[in-house]
Amino acid sequence: MLENYLDIHPEVATALNLDKPVVALESTIISHGMPYPRNVDTALKVEQAVRENGAVPATIGIVKGRPKVGMTPKEIESLGKAGQRVIKTSRRDIPFIITRKLDGATTVASTMILADMAGIKVFATGGIGGVHRGAQQSFDISADLLELAQTDVAVVCAGIKSILDIGLTLEYLETQGVPVVGYQTEMLPAFYTQESEYGVDYQLDTPEQIASVMKTKWKMGLKGGMVIANPIPVQYSMNKVVIDSAIADALDEMEKKGISGKASTPFLLAKVAEKTAGESLKSNIGLVLNNAKLAAQIAVNYSK
Repeated sequence: MLENYLDIHPEVATALNLDKPVVALESTIISHGMPYPRNVDTALKVEQAVRENGAVPATIGIVKGRPKVGMTPKEIESLGKAGQRVIKTSRRDIPFIITRKLDGATTVASTMILADMAGIKVFATGGIGGVHRGAQQSFDISADLLELAQTDVAVVCAGIKSILDIGLTLEYLETQGVPVVGYQTEMLPAFYTQESEYGVDYQLDTPEQIASVMKTKWKMGLKGGMVIANPIPVQYSMNKVVIDSAIADALDEMEKKGISGKASTPFLLAKVAEKTAGESLKSNIGLVLNNAKLAAQIAVNYSK
């Protein structure tokens, strides 16, 4: 009985029952992606961006062991204040967090799972996880990728986090049959910057085109999600040389400190922000808001 494990906010439930557009939003970006109070302010602005573009926002997280599809501002505030004390929750962690009645911040993978359980088909985030640099030795590959291969949710992002190995991540997605769509671009954006040497599988130029492909894919029974890569707006895009240098320094520091697994991405994001004097954080916020806008437009077209 799914209702025994899932709390769907009344506004979200009503929208879903009426086939109105809903956009899922993750909570790891609140607890582990940004410092307080910037994280809470950003989360609420992202919800507002979804509303302004015609959809209902559903921020997803786990509060005292209850998965929430649609968190209240008070719950978002609590998660943001707790920060990295909240457990970063992926697929494997969900039953443990629920059973122990703990708070959990959902990653891309677990947000997709809970969104799919609720019937939400569009999800906006910053960037997806992927194959970590040096994975040939560490085998460090994000659970996000396997979730994209098996869960029917379209993920709007600014590409693959550029702290990762983008080329290997694209190879993994291709093997799993996950299409990577460029929104109004044939090049894969590199999160903090529009500059990239990697291409996408298909370029689509309108939210309507994207929604149409989503419907075709799932009506045919082709399981799995879709990556919709939305380039960071020009005004927030960073110089590629500057950001690449900051990432390289952060990776070197992470290796020296022996940090790996769940802790690696929050560490790297924080270090890159530190090394760019906060400019990467501004870029991160700008791209998330941009993704929320596009996700809402896709959800509106998908619900028609």
